[in-house]
Amino acid sequence: MAVDIKFCGMTRGEDVVLARALGARYLGFVFAPSPRQLTIARAQALLHALASAGDDTHSAAQALHEPQRVGVFANATADEIARSIEILSLDVAQLHGTGDGALVRTLRGLTQAHIWTVVHVGPEGLDARTLDLAMEGDAMLLDAKTEGTLGGTGRAFDWSAVGKQLDPYRAIRPVILAGGLTAENVGRAITILAPDAVDVSSGVERSPGIKDEARMRAFSHAVHGVVAP
Repeated sequence: MAVDIKFCGMTRGEDVVLARALGARYLGFVFAPSPRQLTIARAQALLHALASAGDDTHSAAQALHEPQRVGVFANATADEIARSIEILSLDVAQLHGTGDGALVRTLRGLTQAHIWTVVHVGPEGLDARTLDLAMEGDAMLLDAKTEGTLGGTGRAFDWSAVGKQLDPYRAIRPVILAGGLTAENVGRAITILAPDAVDVSSGVERSPGIKDEARMRAFSHAVHGVVAP
């Protein structure tokens, strides 16, 4: 099974253009509190840069494989999220802190975008209730639990400890793996956890929000050279 890539925390036009050239399935734009947080206007500028580059380098056939746009949200209302989705033509809303699932259900009535629910994994692993709540979304994203932050910390969780817990859910929802991934460890993570996609931010950066071309290329090559079991 081929594994998709999401490059997250995009803040520069040249980085989104490179991500697409490397075959990224998803581009992540952060609207939650973070060193990589964007305004709507800044996100529009990035998407304009992507579209402008595409006008010169992409055929109609290639345009069918444009990366999907993922908005990362936390502590936002359903109306605020829906407005961002409409303005930016987002394909996915990635939600941190969905609580009892009410936000997901409300968004269902406001947008056709896919919804990813984030599950933060700590030393205690996962509990059944957390996983059941994650089923409210169209996919679940697993990230390391770090107090005071939403992600992008460069920290990983114990992949082996949660693999078996996920088995009953894999046929129901796609699994996206985030948290501390780099070109050096992503192959091992894929072998252990067999996610549908991997999500990288700090692991391909020189500083928060500033991607490194060599690291992005190395990560892409590492993922595309591994086939999940």
